[in-house]
Amino acid sequence: MMDACSDPAVREVVIMAGAQLGKSEVILNVIGYFIDIEPAPILCMQPTVDMAQSFSKDRVTNGLLKATPVLQGKVADAKSRDANNTTLHKIFPGGALSLTGANSPAGLASRPIRILLCDETDRYPMSAGNEGSPVHLGRKRTATFWNRKIIMVSTPTNKGASVIEDAYQKSDMRRYLVPCKHCNYFQLMKWSNVKWVDRDPHTAKYECEDCHVLWGESDRLWAIRHGKWEATAPFDGIAGFHISGLCSSWTPLVDGVRDFLSVKNNPEQLRVWINTYLGESYEDKGEQIDDYALAERREDFGGGIPEEVILLTCGVDVQDNRIELQITGWSRDEEQYVIKMLTLYGDPSTPQLWTALDSHLFASYECNDGREMPIRASCIDSGGHFTNAVYSYCKKNAGRRVFAIKGVGGEGRALVGKPSKNNIGKCALFPVGVDTAKDLLFARLKNQNPGPGYIHFHHELSDEYFKQLTAEKVVTKFNKGFKRRGYVKTRSRNEALDCYVYSMAAYAILNVDINTLADRRERDAAQQPEAEIMQPPPKRRQFIPTPSQGFATNWR
Repeated sequence: MMDACSDPAVREVVIMAGAQLGKSEVILNVIGYFIDIEPAPILCMQPTVDMAQSFSKDRVTNGLLKATPVLQGKVADAKSRDANNTTLHKIFPGGALSLTGANSPAGLASRPIRILLCDETDRYPMSAGNEGSPVHLGRKRTATFWNRKIIMVSTPTNKGASVIEDAYQKSDMRRYLVPCKHCNYFQLMKWSNVKWVDRDPHTAKYECEDCHVLWGESDRLWAIRHGKWEATAPFDGIAGFHISGLCSSWTPLVDGVRDFLSVKNNPEQLRVWINTYLGESYEDKGEQIDDYALAERREDFGGGIPEEVILLTCGVDVQDNRIELQITGWSRDEEQYVIKMLTLYGDPSTPQLWTALDSHLFASYECNDGREMPIRASCIDSGGHFTNAVYSYCKKNAGRRVFAIKGVGGEGRALVGKPSKNNIGKCALFPVGVDTAKDLLFARLKNQNPGPGYIHFHHELSDEYFKQLTAEKVVTKFNKGFKRRGYVKTRSRNEALDCYVYSMAAYAILNVDINTLADRRERDAAQQPEAEIMQPPPKRRQFIPTPSQGFATNWR
């Protein structure tokens, strides 16, 4: 990869790799090379301006420039009154190093550069302000140099929307092949060839594709040291490299298997593991969910809330003539139980319908083990036609953890953002990343094994519920030349899906450690005699005044 960066025949270098595999070191080495050996104007682009400042201080100034003897003294220390040497702009003999964020249009304009370094491109915004793709703007800065060099490095994200994967597919697509110490067969290391016994990561070995000998850690490291790059497409000036954590000298195979076992049942964390360890894009197949298959998973919960449930949340969707709500139970490892889906008909602009909602949000629900369980948090969508009514209701019941929310589309958003009161009702309004929530929900719907992340459905849920729950699918569209991944309706009604997303948002706002709560409940139950556990809580005494008795004798 470093040879390609200094090869005159290569005008672009694309590195798609897992985390901690030397991508940032490539960037730093290139900066050092073009400061010392071949001075030139350089632009290093980070996802944000804040990240550019941190990279400049921690990796460039305190790392590269101070730790490399040949670079010491070539770039002066950053000074607040010296325009030539600041945190984001450094002058050296024959050239300059500028650092900027992909979210800053000003940092990408009016500056001719020969060397463009794009770090973590899949974390860039789709557009720098209103001026278009940050990478495209950076490329335009190199137009006046015949010997320009563009280097892009990143871990990938979602298939169809990954900038680095798209760039890699336009390159000669080089892969790192390693030989087997026993048969000398060169092969691409694949996760499917990693073997272990009984969920024990310490037994992890790599199986040779040809002779099927299991490699120990020393065999794997030997293979990595003797590997070679092989192109799989014609070379046209763009050298592309892909490498996974299986080829890492710093991450033992045991660690990779341990991480996989800890996240394999959690779709959201599994996505991160695929991106950062395997260095591969995540292919979301949520659009293939079958509502009939989900409906067949309905269960009889036994007349009450399953005893595994630790807490309840509720998602509420307001329509023109009704209110829809879903009550969701959460248990250990975020295993979920859809308790019920209700429709309350009426006019949302009148108080009668909201009073009817009170009877469901503030009721106590009986568990199969005799406990009474309230709804801990509720989220109500405020993006419909009755926004003021939602604000008023949520503001009045804020102490009961009833929150107003507003869905925000787009990839990469937090499931729940920081609340704001900048609205007409002066009510705390939480932004909800609906695409993020749907990604997580659809991935969990595909989980077929009860346990972490699995979703249970009550047997009384209607067939219509499952049609609404699967009423959207993921599509990738092109907008002004850019790929955008989003959700579109396949059916007219999707209230069940919206309510589920809102109940997930309520759980996220609570920000609880569900496993810690489960452990605490088990400890409390173990410390109580069985008879005491089954005994219902005592009824509250009532004060009933009578004419013949005084205040002190009226308690019953």
